[in-house]
Amino acid sequence: MPADLSVLAGVGMSTPDRYLHWSVFIISESNLVLIAVMVVIFAVAIFLPFPRPRPGEETLAAPGDVATRDAEHDAVPEDADPSWTARVRRRAVHLLPPDKLLPDRQPAYVASWVYVFGVASLAALAIAIASGAAIALGGPGWWHHNPIGHFFNSLHLWSVELFMAVLVIHLWGKFWMASWRGRRQATWITGVIAFVASVVECFTGYLSQTNFDSQWISTNGKDAFNALGVGAFFDLMNFGQMLLWHVVLMPLILVAVVGLHVLLVRVRGVSQPIEPARGAGERRAQRRAEAAAWRGPTRRYDLVKEASLASVIVLVIVIALASVLSSPDAPALTVRTWSTAAPADFMATAANELAGTSETARYGPPYNAATGRSQKLVISWQTLAGIRQRIDAAATFVLNPLQRDAVTNPTLARALATYRRASPATQRRWDHAYLAVLPQVRFRAGTPSVPAANDGPVPILIADELRLGRSGALDAELTASPTFYGTNYTKPLLFIEDGAYFAAQARANHLAPNQWGVMNETGSYPGQPWLWLYQLWYELPGFRSSGNVDLIAIYLTGVATVLLAAVPFVPGLRDLPRVVPLHRLIWRQWYEREQRPDDEVV
Repeated sequence: MPADLSVLAGVGMSTPDRYLHWSVFIISESNLVLIAVMVVIFAVAIFLPFPRPRPGEETLAAPGDVATRDAEHDAVPEDADPSWTARVRRRAVHLLPPDKLLPDRQPAYVASWVYVFGVASLAALAIAIASGAAIALGGPGWWHHNPIGHFFNSLHLWSVELFMAVLVIHLWGKFWMASWRGRRQATWITGVIAFVASVVECFTGYLSQTNFDSQWISTNGKDAFNALGVGAFFDLMNFGQMLLWHVVLMPLILVAVVGLHVLLVRVRGVSQPIEPARGAGERRAQRRAEAAAWRGPTRRYDLVKEASLASVIVLVIVIALASVLSSPDAPALTVRTWSTAAPADFMATAANELAGTSETARYGPPYNAATGRSQKLVISWQTLAGIRQRIDAAATFVLNPLQRDAVTNPTLARALATYRRASPATQRRWDHAYLAVLPQVRFRAGTPSVPAANDGPVPILIADELRLGRSGALDAELTASPTFYGTNYTKPLLFIEDGAYFAAQARANHLAPNQWGVMNETGSYPGQPWLWLYQLWYELPGFRSSGNVDLIAIYLTGVATVLLAAVPFVPGLRDLPRVVPLHRLIWRQWYEREQRPDDEVV
């Protein structure tokens, strides 16, 4: 590991400190240094002269003479104040005067339910954040075993589902309204970025559930992130890392982007109805009109009332869904449950790990130097990233756990010593001989019986591995790490994924790859339909058999996302709303009014 900056600077901060004793007090030298620095800073703050005001900046009013002070302030023209604060205030007031920030009137054409979905998505987002905060109070595992925690998780699930649903509908509406017109491209782009950030936020939330669905999504999704070369840094099977992304980083990004989007809507206003234009000159005039402030008729608009009603309605819907439908929580699969329910599959997997023939053993970066799952389209990002989470399948899943158990098991200790002393060729011969007869394994009172073969000590090793798995000790061994939290499930999930039992359970829950499983949820619950575009590439006949399918899916989804954000700049695509006139339905009241100009607008 690279040295930290303290070592590079010659300061050994990891070496034991020296302590000073004075009466009943004991203090370290490092604490004394810190206190001394604080005292110096305080002294500097006291004695260092403060910059004097420039001529004309200081008021001459007596203390408490508010009227005189205000008069002196008003005597200085606002535009002449060079301070940063004044400049920011002037810019903010110019961009967002009160009638824009909290308008009480809207253009008369704002008369469609399509406009409601923007406010509804904000209300659902607020409920999702609030319910997520309630879950955080009880801890990440609270909702698994506590009815109140499970109810809050249900609130969180359905608020998220509602948020994503109305957000997508909002995006549909804005597309068919060509809402990027009139220099509103930034508004559209921030809306698309908010949608992408919402997808990542929801995705990390699914990964943080620590149940079967999160296990399946993480083990399948890891291939795409590994192919992109970021799997070791954004480890889907490290549920602690995903939880922090979900509750800290992504909410900050999402709220910031959504806030910017809303501000842009307030600054630029909502796009005007699409009007037919013939000829270049007429189109230029129309573009100028769309960019200018609306000068036509307006109608009363109560923003606070609309937001309040939307929040109440969304909250009622979410509570009803959570109360009636609850939320899914299929128990997570552990090595213990797997080895108990399917011991033959467990033994076969352990034997393949030992022989180096499992999927993980042949995977490649970021786990080992193999090339079995390395993907490349022009560039192999996976290979460039290198080995970041080194996993020797035989040692990690079999030999190292058995070595610790051998301390109190002489028979196992002798078998391990025999296996380790053997040459690699002999080990391979034993491993393959055992794998050849293992399909004939029989269990008597839970004890495996494998036909005799020239397999050396391998039967003893795998039988003890089964015992460790059934006892739960292997789960603890594979999740043990130098860190306190132990939330990295990469090793046990890779081991479980190498077996057939995991995939069989997923197929039974309609989560297998050819069942569009990444989108689905256990039971009859809605899953992640917003991932349909990404999942689509895996189902196309020309792609699904490719060894580079994960890179293909990432590249094509990335291109589609960039194209969506770039719609305002792509000729043909940006004109599609004019060709398919759904906007005529959205603004039909306005178009009807235009045909009857004598109508009054209140």
